Amino acid sequence: MNPVTTIIVFTMLWWLVFFMLLPVGVKRDENPQVGNAVSAPKNPNLGKKALITTIIAATLTFTFFYLLVNGHLDFMSPRG
Repeated sequence: MNPVTTIIVFTMLWWLVFFMLLPVGVKRDENPQVGNAVSAPKNPNLGKKALITTIIAATLTFTFFYLLVNGHLDFMSPRG
């Protein structure tokens, strides 16, 4: 497969998974500091979520190209 295609698929999957993981485990700060929004999360754990996202996106990218190369997915042949 083309490396550019792989990078594009991985990037799209990474952002999709990252946005799905953002609200997981977020708790509101009960006593926010002056100047912070009341709805601001206490500890968003962005580094941990980015690592988990990378692992999931890499697995999904590998699975996608595995299915594509082995003929289980076919985007080129016309259905008729």
